[in-house]
Amino acid sequence: MPKTITTSYPFTGESLKEYTLFTDDEIDTSLQKSEEVFLDWKKEQLQDRTELLKKLADVLEEQKEKYANLITKEMGKPYRESIAEIEKCIWLIDFYEKNAEEFLADELIETEAQETFISYDPLGCILAIMPWNYPFWQVMRFAVPTLTAGNTALLKHANNVTGCALAIQDLFEAAGYPVGCFQTILSTHDQIEKIIGSDIIKAVSLTGSEKAGRAIAEIAGKNLKKTVLELGGNNACVIWEDADLDTHMSTIVKARMQNAGQSCIAAKRFIVVEEIYDEFLEKFKNALSDIRFGAPSDPKTELSTLARVDIAEEVQRQVDESVEKGAIVVVGNVRNNIFFEPTILGNVIPGMPAFDEEVFGPVAAVIRAKDRSHALELASQSSFGLGTMLFTQDIEEARKQVGRIDDGAYFINEMVKSDPRLPFGGTKASGYGRELSKEGIMEFVNKKTVYIK
Repeated sequence: MPKTITTSYPFTGESLKEYTLFTDDEIDTSLQKSEEVFLDWKKEQLQDRTELLKKLADVLEEQKEKYANLITKEMGKPYRESIAEIEKCIWLIDFYEKNAEEFLADELIETEAQETFISYDPLGCILAIMPWNYPFWQVMRFAVPTLTAGNTALLKHANNVTGCALAIQDLFEAAGYPVGCFQTILSTHDQIEKIIGSDIIKAVSLTGSEKAGRAIAEIAGKNLKKTVLELGGNNACVIWEDADLDTHMSTIVKARMQNAGQSCIAAKRFIVVEEIYDEFLEKFKNALSDIRFGAPSDPKTELSTLARVDIAEEVQRQVDESVEKGAIVVVGNVRNNIFFEPTILGNVIPGMPAFDEEVFGPVAAVIRAKDRSHALELASQSSFGLGTMLFTQDIEEARKQVGRIDDGAYFINEMVKSDPRLPFGGTKASGYGRELSKEGIMEFVNKKTVYIK
């Protein structure tokens, strides 16, 4: 009997749809189709590929409510955030439609030769392994620059958003992309190793956990395949004593609670200079009380359930172990199956799961720092390196700390967030490689030196 995937609505637990996993033969067919299409797709003029981006954006705009509802149903994201996710995808498409030709233009280099330049050529079929927390955005930020550069793509999405995965393939085909240019495969983890080992696959892009990143990097390394890894994060939100809390508190709350805290770039450790520690804690607690909880489908809902019960169970373990080690529950720590109440833990210190690990849920760990320097020292005390945010009115002093922050991003008076115009990625256990901007479209091209004498 064939293996299947059944998706469900997290808020109620109701089953949505059952899907049959691909057989090995079906995966081989997808691989062959991808290679076959690539041979013609790479010959298309770049202008023609960017023209398709306009159509892609149009289809996404026309059907954004349908896609947003699908996101909400499969992973429980509040509808208002699902719509925002689709609109961000449209922004991404527009960015590459306007800039891809400039990014991929031959770069002339002056040498003693008659002509020397760098040609940016596509590699071939790229495998993407993507997570459930932003089921359209994570895929589109990989696929749009990758396909525009002339590659083809295979997507292995998270099982619980299988409907989104198949809808994205339909989206590209509805926009006029050749059938086989972008394909979704429904595979097991065991099949992934064989897929990466195929000569057809030229590189792998993975967004996921550190554990998944290490496993995929090992398989890809064994097969000499390039990887881009966007892994977990334990971002610090540093609050200096002069921070304007009244102005920035809504941003600070959103930095932790967006997507019910299920975000790699969410602020997870709030490191506060002790001079304003108590004031911050009180204002943070009051701001959390204003969050509107409800059904994900309600446009007014700001926070709902987590995506899966195992995620809620893991968050509960991390909170319980932190409390056992001395953390104080300021507010929250109430779990009802898949729902986890917004929670603040005070007096968090290194050695607690709330400080050391990535907590993928609506739990804010608040840490006391002696002074500004100590706050930055604590921020860097992490195996992850995705992003750091700092709130202060002393912009000049904050700017001087750029070299001290070894993460992939450093945001001053703003939450860490992805932007099509800016490179996105991390250091240390948060992975390597970059998505978005010019850097993202360059990840899966052959930077070929051409020398004419």
